[in-house]
Amino acid sequence: MVLTKRIIPCLDVIQGKVVKGTKFINLKDVGDAVELAKLYDEQGADELVFLDITASSDKRKIIIDLVEKTGDQVFIPFTVGGGLRTVKDIKEILRAGADKISLNTAAVQNPDLIKEGAKIFGSQCIVTAIDAKRVYVNSSPEAKNKILIEVNNKLCWWEVYINGGRTPTGRDAILWGKEATNLGSGEILLTSMDCDGTKNGYDLELTRIFSKKLDVPIIASGGAGNPQHIIDVFKLGKADAALAASIFHYNEYSIEFVKNECKKAGISMRL
Repeated sequence: MVLTKRIIPCLDVIQGKVVKGTKFINLKDVGDAVELAKLYDEQGADELVFLDITASSDKRKIIIDLVEKTGDQVFIPFTVGGGLRTVKDIKEILRAGADKISLNTAAVQNPDLIKEGAKIFGSQCIVTAIDAKRVYVNSSPEAKNKILIEVNNKLCWWEVYINGGRTPTGRDAILWGKEATNLGSGEILLTSMDCDGTKNGYDLELTRIFSKKLDVPIIASGGAGNPQHIIDVFKLGKADAALAASIFHYNEYSIEFVKNECKKAGISMRL
């Protein structure tokens, strides 16, 4: 059986408003979170991802009432992340209407949270979000205990960032992805910080190596500017799902149009 690929609009939220930036900075308000979520559901999105992007850095909990309102309006799988630190937090969000939760900062700081969450709620509910940035090196000894890849005749590895892309960790993203899946994460939401908001296309090398080395679905994020970029991340990056924000928020392309273009390119989609 051929599994259909998924198109997932992403709602990065600050205080109930959806924002979008470039490489995690210069954030601009693009609309109301609940209204956009409802619109994308009606347009045929396969899933939604809702990220409260300052909850961790502000050391506060996610806005539960916003999750409840969104959950009342959408009828497709709905993932929520940002500021989740405990099993109790996860339980609250799932009860509020989310189908899955996304862990980023808290999982890096306390990997057992993935294990506990997967044990109680099931791996299918636990998505590990990884924000990764390229680090170029001249030789292997410079990057001890890192997975090095040659890209454009240069060696690089990808570093994990937390707190909404504000804090480097020194950790290798691929190794962290493997650890997260071994702990029970059922899916990886993989964002290229280098490509985020640029509309120049996804980081295909990063996505491809994650898809090759990990045995769970990979959601590619960061860089979608047109339908061809999404086709490329499915065909060349081997992603299972494509997350996009700008092209949908600014009405550059409809979800239906993107899906039809993917279908024309021979990609199995739910229309």
